[in-house]
Amino acid sequence: ESLFHTDPQFYAFVCPTTHKALGLAALMRLNPEHGVVEIGHINLSPALQKTIAATQGLYLLMHHCMDELGYRRFEWKCNALNAASRRAAERYGFTFEGIFRQSNVFKGRNRDTAWYAFLDSDWPQIKQGFETWLQPSNFDRAGRQRKTLSQCRQAL
Repeated sequence: ESLFHTDPQFYAFVCPTTHKALGLAALMRLNPEHGVVEIGHINLSPALQKTIAATQGLYLLMHHCMDELGYRRFEWKCNALNAASRRAAERYGFTFEGIFRQSNVFKGRNRDTAWYAFLDSDWPQIKQGFETWLQPSNFDRAGRQRKTLSQCRQAL
């Protein structure tokens, strides 16, 4: 079986100038028959965290799944106690769907999992928000955003 059909599929975030991997994310629970995919195992180095490139990399994975592979549901799940991951999901346009209580055991403790997702019907607005946010005109000379990703999405 080819590597393309393995699950999870890991993707590296590689700096185009240094060619060093600065992070990774995985597409997992791939279910093309039902058009559902999950993103997970997101691990960004401090050099990549909170950067335009990190947001662009995640957008490119979403674009690949929704526009190129034709998925209809894109999921994000995280430990319900992981406030940073939950904020990220909401920033990227995912909708909170609920808490799966005691969904698994991690390091000998019960873990509640927060579920987020967006649908193919949500994707055009989410996509346009990313594309607007990523425009060079959205950033000042110091690289500070003029409008947040959420503001770019809501302005549509």
